[in-house]
Amino acid sequence: MGSANDYARQPLLPPSDPPPSSDQSFSSKHHSNAGLESILSDTSVPFRRRLGPATWIEFKLLFHLAAPAVVVYLINYVMSMSTQIFSGHLGNLELAAASLGNTGIQIFAYGLMLGMGSAVETLCGQAYGAGKYEMLGVYLQRSTILLSLTGIPLTIAYVFSKPILLLLGESPRIASAASVFVFGLIPQIFAYAVNFPIQKFLQAQSIVAPSAYISAGALVVHLVLSWVFVYKAGLGLLGASLTLSLSWWIIVIAQFVYIVKSERCKYTWQGFSMQAFSGLPEFFKLSAASAVMLCLETWYFQILVLLAGLLPNPEIALDSLSICTTISGWVFMISVGFNAAASVRVSNELGARNPKSAAFSVVVVTVLSFIISVIVAVVVLMLRDVISYAFTEGEVVAAAVSDLCPLLALSIVINGIQPVLSGVAVGCGWQTFVAYVNVGCYYGVGIPLGCVMGFVFKLGAKGIWVGMLGGTIMQTIILVWITVRTDWNKEVEEAGKRLNKWEDQKEPHQRN
Repeated sequence: MGSANDYARQPLLPPSDPPPSSDQSFSSKHHSNAGLESILSDTSVPFRRRLGPATWIEFKLLFHLAAPAVVVYLINYVMSMSTQIFSGHLGNLELAAASLGNTGIQIFAYGLMLGMGSAVETLCGQAYGAGKYEMLGVYLQRSTILLSLTGIPLTIAYVFSKPILLLLGESPRIASAASVFVFGLIPQIFAYAVNFPIQKFLQAQSIVAPSAYISAGALVVHLVLSWVFVYKAGLGLLGASLTLSLSWWIIVIAQFVYIVKSERCKYTWQGFSMQAFSGLPEFFKLSAASAVMLCLETWYFQILVLLAGLLPNPEIALDSLSICTTISGWVFMISVGFNAAASVRVSNELGARNPKSAAFSVVVVTVLSFIISVIVAVVVLMLRDVISYAFTEGEVVAAAVSDLCPLLALSIVINGIQPVLSGVAVGCGWQTFVAYVNVGCYYGVGIPLGCVMGFVFKLGAKGIWVGMLGGTIMQTIILVWITVRTDWNKEVEEAGKRLNKWEDQKEPHQRN
């Protein structure tokens, strides 16, 4: 009775409503989830004998979620970087303009839209676990409507990017060039508005690999089109940013075609519905809380770089911090993949009324992410004296980077835990609470402490980073404490109440 296969034969769905044999995605996933809960609940078998089969089931579920998610986020990251590289070959001014447009303006829209899309992650994940499949399509449409409306004020900000940049102290020459680049990113805003709800809609069903394949194909097309439009057609900065926008729309269209045509989505996508226009104000509240939660984290680390620019010798500080944050950004993509996996697993299990599976999933994904981050941190420390030469040949910068590497390694370890716990928070629907925690820890403790250590105690970039890292550690400790003390049976009940509220008291979808 102790094997994973024995347990996995017990179906999650009631015998009166079994999934069709042709729809293997529902069958295999739900059987695995039911098997996990059965193993964890079977007190007739010692826990140490149940631990192996349970861990194996959870590991397989996490791997199929996290690995493709990491690929998707890495490819998105590479697409923006490649646009910067193409722009950089036009000249130093173009490189500065593209960098400012990408990291200063576009990242704001990206964080806002991705954060708002997390509301879909909570609701779709829990509805899918509960077997209320038709509601996923409604949530997808509601979120797309709200994000598209949010895109309107963002578009206005993009149009007036030049005076905004001048107000922030940028030189007129760079602000002028950056505004041209930003104009070409306006279509990308609305691609985000559709893409992130679609992405969360698919992730909630553990459909992640198709998005990875689509993103990989779009990256190849993006590189070819960038070369054609920027160099051959001579469209310059505007051509580079328009190509990036077009590439995002290619991803959106391909994913939507997949949803409409795929057998795996035939129960969750049932066409456009007027129900999508109901309950938008309440849906906006959850989306706004999700956006605030994510944006507060995104802006926090941008402020680190901005503060470094105010130091007495800003060039070396900015160069060394830029290298460290770039390395951290690449590693962070792995954590984001685990963040998505944690959110999907927890929300699915809560919706399916499997409290033990939800709690067990949190432990497994956190431990796995932590182990990987520790390994990467050790590698960074081993290469601390040479790692900067991948970016620059300057010995002074190399010494500064080597000096910051212990902090970089500690940040990588913390990022192996914190994003996963944020994913758990999204899966449970705790976005509003975590937003308050982020405000207190990041902006009430981290930034003031960083300013004191960096400027008052004259510790420079290292002092700023240490202080802000203190805020991150405090936030992580609070999330760990809350997660450890969570009553998962209560969370199951809360998930049920949330689904009843958001589906307008409709009955679960019954399949023929």
